[in-house]
Amino acid sequence: MVRIPASVRFSPSFLQSPVPHLSNRPIRTRPRRPTLSGDTPAARPTTLRPPQPPRRGISSRVSGAALPHPRTEAIGLVRFNTLPREDALAALLSCCGSRRWAERVAAHRPYPDPESLLAAADEACYDLTAAELDEALAEESLSPQPLVGARGPGTLAAHTALRAAHAEYERRFRHVFVICLDGYRDEELLDQVLSGIRTRLGNEPDEERAVAADELRRLARGRLARLTASGP
Repeated sequence: MVRIPASVRFSPSFLQSPVPHLSNRPIRTRPRRPTLSGDTPAARPTTLRPPQPPRRGISSRVSGAALPHPRTEAIGLVRFNTLPREDALAALLSCCGSRRWAERVAAHRPYPDPESLLAAADEACYDLTAAELDEALAEESLSPQPLVGARGPGTLAAHTALRAAHAEYERRFRHVFVICLDGYRDEELLDQVLSGIRTRLGNEPDEERAVAADELRRLARGRLARLTASGP
């Protein structure tokens, strides 16, 4: 078994140092480049950066990432219920990339309990149109990189097989592979992904689209549950 640690999202900033003073020429500086980030949905307002829930599964908005995001502090249901609308939408879009899904879930606040919230999230997922499902899938990651930090015999071969399987999946179905891995131990994740993608490659396109939609629903449900969980 290969143990897969949690991934770390990187948002590098690049700074250019001033050119040293030469003779009598003035010191010239190069402008600072903007910070790069792979997790900034267009709808996110600048007034609040909502906490990002951990993502357990092969999907994330960091292009090329294949590991769950680091765990961040949950905001709790009470705070979620009272967020300004645009902030609530931004938080919801971190769970599922469909704008209509986020709008439907936000519109029914306040929720009396977590079960009501998750039921509303499920219902909104079931009602996604084909275009809205495409939108949500497009917000998930591209083919994953090797699972950084994995060790042990067979790891390189497993990474190679995973990359090849993802490429074949995307060629066949025209969207990314998503799978919810909630409930599995870290050392089981790689086996589950490889097994799942190989099995699902045998599906017909319509059948696989339905499977992907349900996996996306489960991912959104888990992310939302962690986002709105009460603190310790």
